[in-house]
Amino acid sequence: MKKQFLTAGLLLCCLSVNAQKPFANGRLKVAENQRYLVHQDGKPFFWLGDTAWELFHRLNKEEADAYLKQRSEQGFTVVQAVALAELDGLNTPNALGDRPLTDNDPAKPNEAYFRHVDYIIDKAAEYGIVIALLPTWGDKLNKDTWGKGPEIFNVSNAAAYGAWIGKRYQNRENVVWVLGGDRTPRKDSDDVKVWRQMAEGIARGAGGNSHALMSFHPQPNGVQMGGSSNWFHQDEWLDFNMLQDGHCRDEITYDKVSFVYNRKPAKPVIDSEPIYEDHPVCFNAADLGISNAYDVRKFAYLDLFAGAFGHTYGCHAVWQMFDTGKEPVNGPHFTWKEALDLPGAKQMTFVRKLMESRPLLDRIPDQSLVEESNLASAERIQATHGKDYAFIYTAAGKPFHVNTGKITGKELNAYWFDPRTGKSSLIGKFPNTGRHLFKPPTSGYGKDWILVLDDASKGYHFENDRE
Repeated sequence: MKKQFLTAGLLLCCLSVNAQKPFANGRLKVAENQRYLVHQDGKPFFWLGDTAWELFHRLNKEEADAYLKQRSEQGFTVVQAVALAELDGLNTPNALGDRPLTDNDPAKPNEAYFRHVDYIIDKAAEYGIVIALLPTWGDKLNKDTWGKGPEIFNVSNAAAYGAWIGKRYQNRENVVWVLGGDRTPRKDSDDVKVWRQMAEGIARGAGGNSHALMSFHPQPNGVQMGGSSNWFHQDEWLDFNMLQDGHCRDEITYDKVSFVYNRKPAKPVIDSEPIYEDHPVCFNAADLGISNAYDVRKFAYLDLFAGAFGHTYGCHAVWQMFDTGKEPVNGPHFTWKEALDLPGAKQMTFVRKLMESRPLLDRIPDQSLVEESNLASAERIQATHGKDYAFIYTAAGKPFHVNTGKITGKELNAYWFDPRTGKSSLIGKFPNTGRHLFKPPTSGYGKDWILVLDDASKGYHFENDRE
């Protein structure tokens, strides 16, 4: 059977159908190969996330519905959001006027506040969206680096709060749990113990580890490679690892993904906070400018091809749900509603389309595909392949040599895939032996391209092959 590449229209059609029974295939779990996420029946799941930390805190029902509807139509499958929110989430009421806790006591959750969280999670399910739910932002445990706190979690109450919130959402099949909330556990503190207790409580409340897929969202770790794996890789509750890259253009997140990918035991890995669109680069707009669509899509492909099982996009206005009358963080240029249509967000649709156009679960990273395998970020060439296909990303359209024979087939069909438009063009057929030079159609800053190589006997093609 020929696997066709979805056009934007077909993608939206399929999403609309899936939204009628979005989790008919069951809640998510780790695949048998320990590299990807699948549904309970084994159906592959591609994590295309959006960052909406303030979703529960700053949006009312109508706004949340509009946001989720648009992201679903754009092909996003996951939204990351925080129950006890980042921006003074304990003392500034939500859009309906409710605070999450009485007396800022984790043992006294406010039912009205969490009914609003319930509504948004259920509405997300209607649109086929998984909520990556952070029980709390990290400043409620450690406000040393960022956030207003107050610090309310400790070894005495973390497990109980985890059990309460885990039980509340145990029957929501579209919930995945994310601890950490942008924090690095402090040395000579109880931070690691507190997070472990909260994780244990969530698992217990949700009915066991099989009902509580969990990860940990860290701060950037500088020269350290491991992200969440630095503290929790051997923990049973940590089902997959998360990284954060620090919102800079020259990050080597692909090497960090590779480092975690190669840790034992094998666990899936993802960059859960890459450089956001329209964000001050390295928080220094005066010297480094503002990030753009190229910045965000470049790291999507580099991270995925380095071994990540999915990718999370972020936008500076959207994570904080900035709007008129709200206090901005680091000066976004748009309201959240305007920012939903920024070019980088639209181009994430093409990321998903490409990754789902070929079999997901047998894909592995493999830099031996290309001779130019160790270039710096600005000109990086990153390669990945399944059993019968390969994807090679060139960040600046730099030509490269492919070492063939890594996938099946006597002949290879070759395409250029344009990550700006989602369109492909057939280059021709090549023997699956020897070394071949490929020169992208254009080169330079922002002129990134993806080479697609297929085992010609499989009949894979893209929708516009015959145009």
